[in-house]
Amino acid sequence: SIAPDNMLIAIAINDAHALGVFSSNAHVVWSLAAGGRLGVGNDPRYNKSRCFETFPFPAERRPRIAELAEEIDACKAAGVKYIELPVAFDALTVVINPKNTWAKTLTVAELKKVWEPAAQGRITRWSQVRAGFPNQPIQLFGPGADSGTFDYFTEAINGKSKLTRGDYTASEDDNTLVQGVENNVNALGYFGYAYYVNHKDKMTAVAVNNGKASVLPSNENVINGTYNPLSRPLFIYVRVSSAARPEVAELIKFILTKGAPLVNEVGYVALPPSAYAIAQKHFDARRTGSVFGGKPEVGITIQQLLSRDAK
Repeated sequence: SIAPDNMLIAIAINDAHALGVFSSNAHVVWSLAAGGRLGVGNDPRYNKSRCFETFPFPAERRPRIAELAEEIDACKAAGVKYIELPVAFDALTVVINPKNTWAKTLTVAELKKVWEPAAQGRITRWSQVRAGFPNQPIQLFGPGADSGTFDYFTEAINGKSKLTRGDYTASEDDNTLVQGVENNVNALGYFGYAYYVNHKDKMTAVAVNNGKASVLPSNENVINGTYNPLSRPLFIYVRVSSAARPEVAELIKFILTKGAPLVNEVGYVALPPSAYAIAQKHFDARRTGSVFGGKPEVGITIQQLLSRDAK
């Protein structure tokens, strides 16, 4: 299943031969070392028509978000080796109401000015963001602290994961954020590209300027690396001891050879065919480890991702 609010994919074969769980900002929510199952299709709560939304885990079974460094250490201690495979990119999208005619472009510095902790209770009107903006109150909408989208955005914009002002409307349900932006002319929000694509007739994407150019989120701009720093890669992690199983190998082959249309269908950005071919070679060669070395990074391109040596 894919959960856009946390940008996760969970793939499990069975309790003993799990593939793992990934998120784009190098956070793993389910330990490769631990085993277990996530989102089994015959669970009566599993709705196939909503298979790309959050699976409703009860509190006692809800996976814990952990830093990749912790998971690397846990796998090392348990003797678990894994293969890291990129399968898609996401473009975190800053959005405004369609009636907002003044903030169609914002710089990274202006976004930080709005979202950093020091802005709480202080930066409350559009006129404080840039001279010439109207003297109207800003209504902020964003993911909650348990969201991978929140982690990556705060890392990319504020310089540290989870570092943010707290006086905004926060929700783990992106539909709530979408409605907030749609219904408020002074709204400013952010969430994953998939939710923008599904509601782009009711909101406007902001072009983000990182000092080089103002760039809108799009498949093309993510792939060519210009939508920076709000592009992020998505991964699956395969347990090496399961990789030799025919059904596991066949699943990975399907993901890397036929998965691109499905990635685009749900609003993420598929990798170019050459990238999937390289990922398949990494799987066939059983290249283990993570190219991040346990540290989340911002603004990494597809080319950089595939050229690195795993650690």
